[in-house]
Amino acid sequence: MKALGFLLAASMVAATAAAQTLDRIVAIVGTRPILASQIEEEMVQQQAQGQALPTDSAGLAAMRRQVLDRLVELEILVQQAERDTSIKVTDQEVLDQVEQTYQNVRKQFTSENDFRDQIRQARFGSVEEWRRWLADEQRRQLYAQRLIEAQRQKGKLRPIPPTDAQMREFWEQNKEQQPKRPATVSFRQIVLKPAPDSAARQRAFQLAESLVVALRHPGADFAAAAKKFSGDSASAAQGGELGWFRRGVMVKEFEDVAFRVRPGEIAGPVETSFGFHIINVERTQPAEILARHILVVPEVSAAQIAIARHRADSLHDALARGGARASFDSLAKTYADPQEPKLAEEAPLTDIPPEYQKVLATDTTVGLKPVIVQGADTPRTKFVVLEVTARHDAGELSFEDVKIRIRQSLGDQLAIRHFIDQLRRQIYIDIRL
Repeated sequence: MKALGFLLAASMVAATAAAQTLDRIVAIVGTRPILASQIEEEMVQQQAQGQALPTDSAGLAAMRRQVLDRLVELEILVQQAERDTSIKVTDQEVLDQVEQTYQNVRKQFTSENDFRDQIRQARFGSVEEWRRWLADEQRRQLYAQRLIEAQRQKGKLRPIPPTDAQMREFWEQNKEQQPKRPATVSFRQIVLKPAPDSAARQRAFQLAESLVVALRHPGADFAAAAKKFSGDSASAAQGGELGWFRRGVMVKEFEDVAFRVRPGEIAGPVETSFGFHIINVERTQPAEILARHILVVPEVSAAQIAIARHRADSLHDALARGGARASFDSLAKTYADPQEPKLAEEAPLTDIPPEYQKVLATDTTVGLKPVIVQGADTPRTKFVVLEVTARHDAGELSFEDVKIRIRQSLGDQLAIRHFIDQLRRQIYIDIRL
């Protein structure tokens, strides 16, 4: 709906602009002007996203100045990013984002004629004109984001701790927009995943090796092979597509290989806790790659599942009996799957897995719960030994509930503000509003 909001907002802006005889320059940043129509466009976009606009002239004037300040700051960041030769925004990634937005908007209309009518109502001469406008907006946002990311990576944009007064002021200004506090649960867990035996691992490795050989032949279709062989349900249907990602997103073994591969190469098999990966890097840019993969998952036998179930039951019984040798933390350290989280703090009940919800919906006490079977009768079966440590009913959020988040968010904002203030002193700015 956000993409459709762009069209609706642009249509409303055009209607506003039609009533005005002339546009005018309200600020100059460097050598680039900011126009009054850009402020009106930004305000209408906010209105299209649900924000109420002031009804009095003084309130509207104050809001226009706030919007102008944000536009000036964005322009400062964009110009600084364009001067930094290490920051790149490729035409292809902009086109990819524009295409995604186009598809999201187009599917909201039942016919091509309805879609084009909306384009015309938004005062765009054609779909291509609208796409060019989207491309310019997307490019500017990417430049600003990349500049901020680059400063963080260089250690030049560290959070500035806010004062208690700043945090309280932030809370007072934003508490009306805070959602209700959902019902939450805190727990610790030991997750046990059945492991494939050595014979199953060998069969999976051999299949992965044979796929690597086949895919290195000229004309091989990686996407078709991913749809047929990949055990990664999230990416298989898209031909193994993982999209653009940076370091720290995938598991280390996968990343160590993926970030060494040149575009077009087929790498693997790479073993991780998930199975054997075949990696195809399609494009690269500084600190980021676009890749596909095929995951060959070793088969887990019924015998291995039974072993994991027996171990989960034994751990549960040991904890239920108690004693010096039944420390939850020590058992978790020894037996828990290292890829699974061991703790959950204030997790909304609606966000936890369905199997967890089924147990915790009817049992509102704290303490040890029956062993939870997640993904029963699937290759991804898990057994969970879970202990609830706290529960909270739904209600109003207080300052204390969000204090840590406010500190983190405000600390980041203050760091960015300090960075922009430094840039302001290095560039010509003329405000005419």
